[in-house]
Amino acid sequence: PEPVVQSLPPQTPIVIVQPTQTPYPTYTPYPTNTPPATPTQTPVPSPTPVDIHALINQSRILVYEDIYATRLRPIVSDALNGLNLSNARIVNTADALGNFKDAATSQKWDLMIVSAEVRNTFSGEMFEAMYDHIDQGGATIIEIWYLDKVQNGKIFPILEKCGIRLFRDWLRPGLNYDPYKYSIYWLKQDHPLLNSPNVLKPPSYPYPTWFGDAGDLLRLAADGSGDAELIGGLFPREHSSYGVLASCLGGRMILQTFSTHDYLYDIVLPLWQNYITYTLTNHYKYLYGK
Repeated sequence: PEPVVQSLPPQTPIVIVQPTQTPYPTYTPYPTNTPPATPTQTPVPSPTPVDIHALINQSRILVYEDIYATRLRPIVSDALNGLNLSNARIVNTADALGNFKDAATSQKWDLMIVSAEVRNTFSGEMFEAMYDHIDQGGATIIEIWYLDKVQNGKIFPILEKCGIRLFRDWLRPGLNYDPYKYSIYWLKQDHPLLNSPNVLKPPSYPYPTWFGDAGDLLRLAADGSGDAELIGGLFPREHSSYGVLASCLGGRMILQTFSTHDYLYDIVLPLWQNYITYTLTNHYKYLYGK
């Protein structure tokens, strides 16, 4: 079936009004013949609680999703639509690299999503444009199956900041393969990424769209840099290598190295909804010190 693409109406950018501090009262001196009363101290007002759900609903989100020239469903767009972010400003540049770069470098975003599933042209200066966003506390989701080809390029500072490295390439040899070798296991069942807003099932059986290169396998940096953790991988007891799904930067960044459309739609759609919610939640916690 043809992709179902729904465009979201443009929304008004967020304006966050900071609380105004109440000035201390001015005290009038008492007459000299009257004993002064003990002044009562005016309590300092507590900070207004931050409503993260409301902030997520008003987020500015930039998307690169390169499957629009195919007959595949745009799962990232479907995931965003399903979250009903009614006040969000969402710009989907499809596979237009120039438009993504212009938007990434000229405007401020809460979340940047890169789903580079079809082509390997998203590289070099594209990652350079994203680094500043990440460095300033922005949320980021990257789906990339060709990390082995670009790992030493301009994506490397992002990987280094994250604390993640390429472990090895991951191949699927034609039609004669054991599908269970491409099953993905959750390594941390109670991880918040896997449980909110959806309780996720692992992509435990592939129905491949792509053959040949199945993606890449990740490992944690040997020098202990960054705070990366592997959340999904090929072996349920291996938590430092053979990973295909990682989180880092206090949960503001997700790195996925398998192709979304190689697994069932009903499995990966809620997965993407959790990516979006999780990274934005941690983005706002980072900004507001929560």
